[in-house]
Amino acid sequence: MTKIILITHQKGGVGKSTLTFNLAQNVSKNAKVAVLDFDFQGSLSQLSDMVTDFEIISFKGEINEIEQLDYDFIFIDTPPYLSSHLPCLIELADLIIVPTKAGVLDLLAIKSTLELIEEQQKTLQTLVVFNMIKASTTLTLEILIGLAEYHVKVANTHISDLVSFTRSVLVKGVKNDKNAQKQIDNLTKEILTELI
Repeated sequence: MTKIILITHQKGGVGKSTLTFNLAQNVSKNAKVAVLDFDFQGSLSQLSDMVTDFEIISFKGEINEIEQLDYDFIFIDTPPYLSSHLPCLIELADLIIVPTKAGVLDLLAIKSTLELIEEQQKTLQTLVVFNMIKASTTLTLEILIGLAEYHVKVANTHISDLVSFTRSVLVKGVKNDKNAQKQIDNLTKEILTELI
């Protein structure tokens, strides 16, 4: 049965597309994977000719057709705003990943995304991932307390702000950087555990 993983956040610049790419690349080692690019910028769709381990589809069909696609895992990359498709995509998803940076402004920006997820009664299927974390950054208690009101799980794995992640879309992943690969491997394990 196909597992649908939605990567969403209303704020741009939190690394949704890069995280989507690296998770899809990692999972595709052992499964048939597609990425559906719902972002009008088409960042990932522009890579479709370069990617061989999984498919990138600029999705133009009806949302109810997604479940009929023949893949083990479908990752959905969304635009950096709350599109009209988002409630239906949230309802469809087996897991919702909300990448965020570790800052007060990022916590404020995540609010409307988490409220929409809560309205769809999908908080139990939501995983917040601290992404693009600078080495000197510490997660403050205020940020974790702010997230606690939404009753969403926060991933144990934090993804660092490494150059390897930025370059990953050109070199088909982060396999040449052991630290980056370990982070993606650990996050992949957490995601697969959530999907069981």
